[in-house]
Amino acid sequence: MINGPSRRALLTGTLAGLAAATPSAASASVRGGLPFRPNIVVILADDLGWGELGSYGQRLIRTPNLDRMAAEGVRFTDAYAGAPLCAPSRCALLTGLHAGHGTVRENPGGGPQHALTSADLTFGELLQLSGYRTACIGKWGFGPDRAGQPSHPNERGFEEFYGYIGHRHAHQYFPKYLWHNGEKVRLDGRQYAPDLFRRRAVSYIEQHRDEPFLLYYPTNLPHAPSAVPGDAGPYESRPWSEANRRHAAQVTRLDRDVAALTGALRASGLAERTLVLFLSDNGPHHEQGVTPDLFDANGPYRSGKRAMYEGGLRVPFIAWSPALRPRVVRQPVAGWDLMPTLADLAGVPVPARLDGVSFRGLLTGAGAPRHKHLVWNRPRKAQAIRRGRWKAVRLAPDVAGAEHEWRVELYDLTTDPGERHDLAAARPDLAAELAATLDAAIGDDPRIPYGLRSEVVGDEIVVTLENGSGVPWNDVVLGVDGPRKARASKVERVEPGMAISVGFPLPAAGPGRLVARAAFRALGRSQLFRRPHARSALASR
Repeated sequence: MINGPSRRALLTGTLAGLAAATPSAASASVRGGLPFRPNIVVILADDLGWGELGSYGQRLIRTPNLDRMAAEGVRFTDAYAGAPLCAPSRCALLTGLHAGHGTVRENPGGGPQHALTSADLTFGELLQLSGYRTACIGKWGFGPDRAGQPSHPNERGFEEFYGYIGHRHAHQYFPKYLWHNGEKVRLDGRQYAPDLFRRRAVSYIEQHRDEPFLLYYPTNLPHAPSAVPGDAGPYESRPWSEANRRHAAQVTRLDRDVAALTGALRASGLAERTLVLFLSDNGPHHEQGVTPDLFDANGPYRSGKRAMYEGGLRVPFIAWSPALRPRVVRQPVAGWDLMPTLADLAGVPVPARLDGVSFRGLLTGAGAPRHKHLVWNRPRKAQAIRRGRWKAVRLAPDVAGAEHEWRVELYDLTTDPGERHDLAAARPDLAAELAATLDAAIGDDPRIPYGLRSEVVGDEIVVTLENGSGVPWNDVVLGVDGPRKARASKVERVEPGMAISVGFPLPAAGPGRLVARAAFRALGRSQLFRRPHARSALASR
């Protein structure tokens, strides 16, 4: 556990050294074709199957823009979602923990769904601390559906939010309202939400062209219902059901939305300095009349959304930037690898005890650490583990059709990627070994607190820096910017798992905000964390 405040001091000084620690674009170095601290755009599709893009074998649905990105960038063949359904997959993506450790392990309706908490450090919060502008535009997917609560995107690292907060609200393509930060924006029910998201995202790119930014774009396309404005476009005359025609139109519309974002990057002169990551939150759905078999939506893999088989877990994943050399990567990666990868790209110490590992080296061709195993968990329903070529799937009695015991299935993905031949009876020792490894991998959240925070204690504003990484932070300077002269206090070192707190005199109420700052050295470079302290917290004094 992280210790409580390990020191309280008050020293007058200057924050000039803090400002000097900010990485600048002029001093940015290039790593294997990617710039240091690139802009990052994460595009998350909703229920898009592995086989629904032309670059992954699709023949009926048109996705020319994503196919071009796959040809120009890095296409992953063995990329996995964090879960076979929405909320736990998104939690894994944002926090770096698989669903055996993360806060959110189930969708609403499938069991108790927990909201994110103040202990959930997201990749948005991590990059925001390090100086990135951050935005979430689209489907957040975690309730409750109100502002001012710990699970709200603004509280979890995204200074700009526009879209749906709750999971079920995102099923409404023509909503009566959307959220803009803490405000509920009323709509007339005739505007198509993905169009609003696309325009807002393009505007965000244009507005922040001169500063590093993270744009998280979790669209609700092509989730059910199969809703698009007007008819099904190029698919209107196809001899399919209306649901299938409109589903195909949703996927092509998603493709055009992605093209609008990459087009904005090019037009703004940002493409070379930006990394775009495109992936899906789980496998293809079969809801409200959509028949994924028509499109071969899961490719060669078994099943789809909600299932622990490859069709429910394996997803398309494309990394694109003009700075990348085209390549195909067959090394397995998972959604929970995004947190450490984005920290790595931003040059920030990676939080310790994550389940994810950075795949930056796979983008540049330098190679990256391999997972010992990958784990998926749906409490009381199903679990799975992949270790090398072997995959074990464990099903609860009601899912497996058994009366009393969980059933373990075993597959060799090298010879049987479609998981048609259960080898558990032939290899009971291996099946039992993988089941034991799976048991050991599921438990409580293993993380330790990480970041910078401030709170009012008596007549002071106390700034606390928590080193939740695996490396020491040296030459630490904590400070506060505000209406009065800046003050700072220096300590030599904060070890992993430790915290340092410094109190500063509380200024009189006035306009503006106080900004807590922490400068330190880690990973061989200067680091600067900043976090505003809202004046509303002082207004009652």
